[in-house]
Amino acid sequence: MINVLVVDDSTVVRRLVTASLEEDPAIRIVGTAANGRIALSKLDQVAPDVVTLDIEMPVMDGLATLREIRRLRPTLPVIMFSTLTERGGQATLEALSAGASDYVTKPSNVGAIAESMRAVREQLVPRIKALHAAARPAPPRPPLRSGPRPGGPAAPYGAPGPSGPAGRSPLGTAPGRPAPGAAPARPAAPAAPAGPPAKVEVVAVGCSTGGPEALAKVVAGLPRDLPVPVVVVQHMPPLFTRLFAERLDRLGTLRVAEAADGVPLRPGHVYVAPGDRHLEVVRSGGAVQTRLTDAPPENFCRPAVDVLFRSVAQAYGGAALAVVLTGMGSDGRRGCEPLRAAGCRVIVQDAATSVVWGMPGAVSGAGLATAELPLDRIAGAVGDAVLGTTVHRGARAAQGGA
Repeated sequence: MINVLVVDDSTVVRRLVTASLEEDPAIRIVGTAANGRIALSKLDQVAPDVVTLDIEMPVMDGLATLREIRRLRPTLPVIMFSTLTERGGQATLEALSAGASDYVTKPSNVGAIAESMRAVREQLVPRIKALHAAARPAPPRPPLRSGPRPGGPAAPYGAPGPSGPAGRSPLGTAPGRPAPGAAPARPAAPAAPAGPPAKVEVVAVGCSTGGPEALAKVVAGLPRDLPVPVVVVQHMPPLFTRLFAERLDRLGTLRVAEAADGVPLRPGHVYVAPGDRHLEVVRSGGAVQTRLTDAPPENFCRPAVDVLFRSVAQAYGGAALAVVLTGMGSDGRRGCEPLRAAGCRVIVQDAATSVVWGMPGAVSGAGLATAELPLDRIAGAVGDAVLGTTVHRGARAAQGGA
């Protein structure tokens, strides 16, 4: 049973969230609070496994409450409840900087009770379960071993270590947690073309839960003169992606913008897929440019990492590097298949530094990763690969090689 504390100043919203969550037999509401001060007083009393936290509240708002929760309970999963407005988006990014585990957006019309309950349930329940599972201690992983995989020589493969989360990113990094359960034996990766990897001409990144902070750390660590473009899918709603791109741009490293349709990709620029639009890259003459589409969601997501990765494989062949960061679900796994078949390298964030090891774990478990690294080493590995040095500097060999 997952014990949840619901914090919101609106009586209607508290009842809506409570009723929505209690429909799931695995979730129990152990308390509610109308402001942050009341919520803090209940932490010891009700011992929640997860907290849902409104941002705008009287007496003590969500951001102040979150910071105090992080001081008192550094690993307690906290999901922010945000409005889909510019002010709400900015506050949500501040909350993620302060260590929020994830966020959901409030229904736009709480008067439509059935529809609002469905929206809340679909957004909150999977996040509550994933974050609760990730917060539990994991059994030890099997001993590492190295050796050739079928179809090719072994390559260094970074495996999760015991060190825990790598430092905080410029946007703040929520506490890293190992994924529950021992890692299954990885199947062999698809056979890649013989010979050295092609020169990297583009970096494609996919992320979701915990991704804004992880991506900030990666972008901040990339060389200022990176000679290739970076294309990104971060699962976020409209408006939030623009605010997020603007925030990344202020890190002062690479130029970051929300992707527009038909824009030629330029070296040293980062293009973030806009909320509710798929981002693809396509060749037009001798150049590669962005393409935004309203095609149906994939993996319940739009934008979807699979869509971007497939287009990268088609446009660049083996001249791409893929990176899959922390995130819930398995988006990106299928998209990595054509990339690996073309000979591309795929770096995934390890379990110990991922907020949720869903997306990177799915890629790793399918044998599609060529390196599994802690967050604080991914930017260096990307720089190494793009600049032609070793992408696996210091990585330990993992089971089955890569």
